[in-house]
Amino acid sequence: MSVNESFFLAGDAGRLEALLIRPAAAPTAAAVVCHAHPLHGGMMHFKVVFRAAKALQHQGVAALRFNFRGVGRSEGVHDEGRGEQDDVRAALDEMARRFPGLPLVIGGFSFGSAMALAVAAHDPRVAAAFALGFPISRITNSGFVADVRVPRLFVQGGNDEFGPRDAIEALVSSLPEPKELRLIPDADHFFNGHLEPMQEQVQAWVARRPWGPPR
Repeated sequence: MSVNESFFLAGDAGRLEALLIRPAAAPTAAAVVCHAHPLHGGMMHFKVVFRAAKALQHQGVAALRFNFRGVGRSEGVHDEGRGEQDDVRAALDEMARRFPGLPLVIGGFSFGSAMALAVAAHDPRVAAAFALGFPISRITNSGFVADVRVPRLFVQGGNDEFGPRDAIEALVSSLPEPKELRLIPDADHFFNGHLEPMQEQVQAWVARRPWGPPR
């Protein structure tokens, strides 16, 4: 079986371009990783998204990246975060179909982290979630984050221009357990020059199997 597989998955706005990477051994969980804002250059090949997927793969998790509607070879047009949540659910459907019985993990970078948490708040299939560079200053109402009750990891740059340290600390401290916040000193929103420690934080979290035993 190929470690890397490119394909299209079915979304309600048309086909979505996707890339699945598998661990060498049988996976212990299956994950979906969402990219940054489609109107600001976000795509599944962005470095932060790639690094997150590799962190998952290194710890035995099959990781699916995909392009939101209207990005790359994905069909449809940008829908201001509404239809994009349907795209995330379509990706979860695909992973649930391919890896029945395995815990499902969801996460993303920037806009993708908001989409991932919005879906995790209401999809009972999600067993754990992570947010990289959560863009709190760009979100009008972040109340949905409190509705996510599965184990959560937030990784934020200490100098994130779209998620200031005091704001992200206040948000995470207000959330119910279990949750973790890991700050990368001196890193900006894109973790420029700090991709390695960002990946290490994701990998360490995944290594602890925060999702628990299969449901």
